[in-house]
Amino acid sequence: MADSLVIVESPAKAKTIGKYLGSKYIVKASMGHIRDLPKSQIGVEVENDFQPKYITIRGKGSVLKELKDASKRVKRVYLAADPDREGEAIAWHLAHYLELNEKDACRVVFNEITKQAVKDAFKTPRPINMDLVNAQQARRVLDRLVGYKISPLLWKKVKKGLSAGRVQSVAVKLIMDRENEIKVFEPVEYWSITAHLKQGASAFEAKFHSLAGDKSELHTEADVNKVLEKVGDNPFIVGEIKEKERQRNPSPPFITSSLQQEAARKLNFRASKTMQVAQQLYEGVDLGAEGTVGLITYMRTDSTRISPIAQEEAKGFIEEKYGASFYPETPRVYLKKNANAQDAHEAIRPTSVLRTPEEVKQYLSRDQLRLYKLVWERFVASQMSSAVLDTMTVDLTSGEATFRAAGSKLKFAGFMKVYVEGSDDDTTDEERLLPALTTGDKVQTESVDPKQHFTQPPPRYTEARLVRSLEELGIGRPSTYAPTLETIQKRNYVAIEEKKFFPTELGELVIQLMEEFFPEILDAEFTAHMEGDLDHVEDGKEDWVDVIGEFYKSFEKRLEVAEEEMKEIEIKDEPSDEICEKCGSQMVYKMGRFGKFLACSGFPECRNTKPIVKATGVTCPKCKSGQVVERRSKKGRMFYGCDKYPECDFVSWDKPVPKPCPECGGMMVEKRVRGQTEWHCTACTHQEEAAELEEAFD
Repeated sequence: MADSLVIVESPAKAKTIGKYLGSKYIVKASMGHIRDLPKSQIGVEVENDFQPKYITIRGKGSVLKELKDASKRVKRVYLAADPDREGEAIAWHLAHYLELNEKDACRVVFNEITKQAVKDAFKTPRPINMDLVNAQQARRVLDRLVGYKISPLLWKKVKKGLSAGRVQSVAVKLIMDRENEIKVFEPVEYWSITAHLKQGASAFEAKFHSLAGDKSELHTEADVNKVLEKVGDNPFIVGEIKEKERQRNPSPPFITSSLQQEAARKLNFRASKTMQVAQQLYEGVDLGAEGTVGLITYMRTDSTRISPIAQEEAKGFIEEKYGASFYPETPRVYLKKNANAQDAHEAIRPTSVLRTPEEVKQYLSRDQLRLYKLVWERFVASQMSSAVLDTMTVDLTSGEATFRAAGSKLKFAGFMKVYVEGSDDDTTDEERLLPALTTGDKVQTESVDPKQHFTQPPPRYTEARLVRSLEELGIGRPSTYAPTLETIQKRNYVAIEEKKFFPTELGELVIQLMEEFFPEILDAEFTAHMEGDLDHVEDGKEDWVDVIGEFYKSFEKRLEVAEEEMKEIEIKDEPSDEICEKCGSQMVYKMGRFGKFLACSGFPECRNTKPIVKATGVTCPKCKSGQVVERRSKKGRMFYGCDKYPECDFVSWDKPVPKPCPECGGMMVEKRVRGQTEWHCTACTHQEEAAELEEAFD
């Protein structure tokens, strides 16, 4: 007969834990939060120390009744929500509803869902940590005050449906600022000269370095011609050779932000998808005879700390699998990335390094396996020896010009045998080997090629870059990155094209108003300071009411000024060249809650509307009469479909190229392969390097 009730957030977690605890425990799920602030009103009593007015979340009645009934049939109730602020708040709300004493030892936390970790946790239950609860409450109240005080103002002065948020607004401003940098960027011309050389049968390259000892930049074609004149027909002679050994260290194990960034680079996962799949791996997967097991530790963390037990297990595995030389002399310890990092949890790692991706492959979905493999490899590599590279730099002279060739060779793979971190800039770690060269050698000249270049503007934000920037600025915390990215897209403040963020007109309009009337909300330093204050609440160093009160003093004054001085803005309809097919009137561009759309100017007599589509210049390969156009899914993801839908249902996730396949005439699409853009035919196996589109039409 069961004498204890355990409450977790999800059925999957309940199922895994239930198998570990046995028949004396009933394990049930609360299905996430059970109480929250009301949606219909601000729900915060500003005059009463910002006390939140919680209500039961709609639809939770049957779940709560089930939990209440179960709690009456047992001697003890344990609250085992996730080990973070949100989890602590869920436990507190449950304690309130079930009339438990929050000072009793009713809270159970574990960083990984394995049999041993769960059983150990139940040996040491603790009271609910009100500092954690108050940190969560403070964040919730702060975001509610900003959202529910500014949004009605925007509705009144600009347009219904607009809203503002705290962390989200900073994220949108970063994207908008980057777009402005790109708009005002003026490319600067520069040149390079590459000598294609040979020593025996081995070809190699050398880049222009200096002229008569002067390392001057090549800004114009005249600068290049000056160098080429000095080179003339002179041979290339090997001069100074520098050889040295260089070590490369592994990256630390994943934290939430680095996992999201690397999953975006290597797996093409959105941040929300990464967290969704990670949650599944954390809560447990059925591994057949072994039963249901949590495969990774808790995935919302900004700590790189690793438990001694996990480190010892990794050491044994590495030495047995790869050899003793692949384990460093002393175990690796990774320091906190920044002062605000919370060290309560470990880094994200496999719960057992002995469960290799190959061994669990048959039990996982494709996405689960890919993410688990990423976590497993990153962790194993983080515990391994440094890689050792032999590097070689050779100066070659031709007349008065000096060229430089650089090469490297992997001498000892170390951690690189398992894993190498990706890059946002499509760089690779290929070896560049130089032939055996000796000072005084005269090498064969194949060609000397000048090339014109132009400096590039700063890159637009990808999800990975934006998460990294927010983290570096100290804005947001592990649990907020993915929801922030989702929110700014849902509100149509930004759009994603080719995995890069662009601000929308709506986003720019809101940010301009916020900059004028609520600059501190957009100030990255101010927002980071607020995050630090919330961390101090969590540590018990500050009172949450004082933190909110300090913020609200200046915020309230800003609101009063905005109410008085913010002018009403009329978003005028923009005429289009489209004619309404229903009544013959001209159609106009309107700004909606989800962005621009086309509407009949004869409204309200004619209510015809349609989305704005962007042509690709490609004829539909299925119906042969329609045109392939850009479309967006309900989740905002770009795809390509026939403009004759629903008569023709052709769709493609890959961007079509306005050039037919040279072999079969089929449609070509863009694909990213190992950091390079390629064109692949959808009808045959033809592939080619992507060319400039102007060239494709020549």
